[in-house]
Amino acid sequence: MSFAELQVCAVEAADVTGGVCVVRCIGGVARSGQVFAAGGLRTRLRGIERYGRTVGSFDAGHVAKVRLTGPVVALLASGQVLTYVPPDGHALADLEDWLATEPPLLEEPHSETLRCLATVSMQNEELPEGVRLRWARVALAALDRLGRPEERPYVHAYLIRYLGPGEDGDPDRDPAALCRDVLARFELTPAQAAAQARVWRDLPRPDILRLRRIKNLLGCTEPARPYLAATDPLAAAVDAWAAVRPGLP
Repeated sequence: MSFAELQVCAVEAADVTGGVCVVRCIGGVARSGQVFAAGGLRTRLRGIERYGRTVGSFDAGHVAKVRLTGPVVALLASGQVLTYVPPDGHALADLEDWLATEPPLLEEPHSETLRCLATVSMQNEELPEGVRLRWARVALAALDRLGRPEERPYVHAYLIRYLGPGEDGDPDRDPAALCRDVLARFELTPAQAAAQARVWRDLPRPDILRLRRIKNLLGCTEPARPYLAATDPLAAAVDAWAAVRPGLP
């Protein structure tokens, strides 16, 4: 098996699609197309430039400018080591350890970049279910750091829709907990929302936006509703809101 290690000297450009870094090969031979890992994060080496010329590889002791894929590039820091790995898995331990640290690391990744990376990985059907669940928890942690708790139900709803409800004690895939969380965010009753919906074009903009937010959040209850017992009062509450939803703007 081929082997290579790269040490980041500088990140010159980065966005959610990838970026350009100056790196030093500190072991083995780095080749275009290889997949590298930095802790629990992965990136693919798409291009190598040395002395203004594109090359296919470079070996230990040499420096090159490389193009890497994915939002992970924005999380890299000077001195970080990237290790070649086969492109068939994701290790998350380092990132999960970072999220658990208090106080946070000095080299804190941008939370929006972290959210994008985690959401894409959560939705990657080629990954094992357990790995997707771990990425979902990273996405939830990123939303907390961004101060956007109102987006958490969308992550929970995605997990229940595509991975099913979890075992008892799994708060991330609990259909009842998701429904309670969604309904608790509404300031109106179903009857009040229905009354406003009938004249929504005459309402002030903040009231229209509130009705639209309710409509969007109600969509999160759809994958959870089949798992509620028919005699559960929560099911009746969800059904009452579901009847109102089509009329919301």
